[in-house]
Amino acid sequence: MARYYQVRPWEVIWRAITIIWSFGWFLIHLQWEKWLNPNRTDQNKCATELRQILTRLGPTFIKVGQALSTRPDLIHPDFLQELIKLQDQLPPFDNQEAFAIIEKSLGCSVDEAYREISPHPVAAASLGQVYRAVLHTGEEVAVKVQRPNLRPTLTRDLFLMRWAACKFGGLLPLNLGHDLTLIVDEFGVKLFEEIDYINEGRNAEKFAANFRDDPDVKVPCIYWEYSSNRILTLEWINGFKLTDTAQIKAAGLDPYAIVKIGVTSGLRQLLEHGFFHADPHPGNLFATLDGKMAYIDFGMMDQLEEETKETIASSVVQLINKDYLALARDFVSLGFLTPETDITPIIPALEKVLGNAIGQSVRDFNFKTITDDFSELMYEYPFRVPAKFALIIRSLITQEGLALSLDANFKIVEVAYPYIARRLLTGESPQLRRRLLEVLFKDGKFQWQRLENMISIARSDEGFDLLPTAQLGLQYLLSDEGRYLRRQLLLALTEDDRLHTEEVQRIWELIRDELKPKNLFDAAINAFRELSTVGVAAILPTTTKIG
Repeated sequence: MARYYQVRPWEVIWRAITIIWSFGWFLIHLQWEKWLNPNRTDQNKCATELRQILTRLGPTFIKVGQALSTRPDLIHPDFLQELIKLQDQLPPFDNQEAFAIIEKSLGCSVDEAYREISPHPVAAASLGQVYRAVLHTGEEVAVKVQRPNLRPTLTRDLFLMRWAACKFGGLLPLNLGHDLTLIVDEFGVKLFEEIDYINEGRNAEKFAANFRDDPDVKVPCIYWEYSSNRILTLEWINGFKLTDTAQIKAAGLDPYAIVKIGVTSGLRQLLEHGFFHADPHPGNLFATLDGKMAYIDFGMMDQLEEETKETIASSVVQLINKDYLALARDFVSLGFLTPETDITPIIPALEKVLGNAIGQSVRDFNFKTITDDFSELMYEYPFRVPAKFALIIRSLITQEGLALSLDANFKIVEVAYPYIARRLLTGESPQLRRRLLEVLFKDGKFQWQRLENMISIARSDEGFDLLPTAQLGLQYLLSDEGRYLRRQLLLALTEDDRLHTEEVQRIWELIRDELKPKNLFDAAINAFRELSTVGVAAILPTTTKIG
């Protein structure tokens, strides 16, 4: 894009003038209104003007407005109500032009493709507009048609954003430095992926496969015969926008339960599948009539590596356990700190910033608050924002805003931590089991309190069954892979005598009754034999008695 605009500077200059003029005039008008009416609380006129400016400037700025519309803790209510309209109440483009795009893309007339189609779009978004239709086979569908001439507008805006990031990134409140350009690059890549509807359809099917066993998440089917890179035909979803709290309650649905589904499914995307929805604003999420969470837009998605998922999970546990040394090490692993950084002076600063975060409601524990507190640290210490995490942060902030919209007292930590505790306790992969060991051992000593806390918090979720988890844990303990853990547990048992004979007997009965296959029973005997060879005589009477 830089090479392209080097020989067409007038296009970029004119666009920059348009942007500066639009926001400059708005700020002057806003300040003028404050001077004329210093006690005025109603700002509807200025809010409407801001929405209209963002709409005129096009899809890039509309997406900025969409992100702000999910932040009731940051935006004045008058402005919030206007910005919410950017989610699905944007001006549509010409109907005949949309039908012409359908016919050109599908290679057939609109009547040949659909038995019925709404004469006007039912919703208009930043990149396209949606029609309600019925296929000749009877299925009710949504037909998504892309706006014309998107690419020139996107390229100009992204070029200007990247230029501004290079020139003025260091002047921002957050000390992001040159990494801000990487964030713009990441955003640009995802934006161009988002205007490829074939890619979006594939994303939807991959997302549906990940949640095929989850009864609380609904993903629409894709009709490929009636789809192309500019047209997407998908199953019609009946439901309520997540911001329509009154309608959700009137339908007999529990807003808290809906938010919990959203947060849990968001955690599963980040920590289980690694394939996550990076644009979960209320226009893309619905509460279905039967209480499910429906995702309907899959243009902006991203994939996490396995190690990143594990580190994120362990860092949340370190935060809960207030182990700021381990948390600082996780920041290094995630790329927020460079490997050569001396983390010793950072640990007290992390404790100061994050120490009061646990146990607060979303209104008190939010990413804006954490960002404000971190801004001072980022000038004093070499924190940076990895490009990969730009979309993750955006996704988390948006979901946090939705939680505020539905339930201001929703405690996001109370949902997040039980899920992460279950993930670590079940340990379905060797990597997760390794992370669990890192959490449970500190300075070579087994942290009984952490294990008890994790089990207690995991059991606070009604869907958590301790017995299968205990079985998995015992199988791991008695396997070759669990040799290190057996020896460390033995040392912990004999050092502080945390387990009494009766407790060990109950564990043995669980092994005998629940793990009946002979090979597992023999493995248990072999494991106890191994323990006896360590040379710690304190438990020999116990093992002899059990035997």
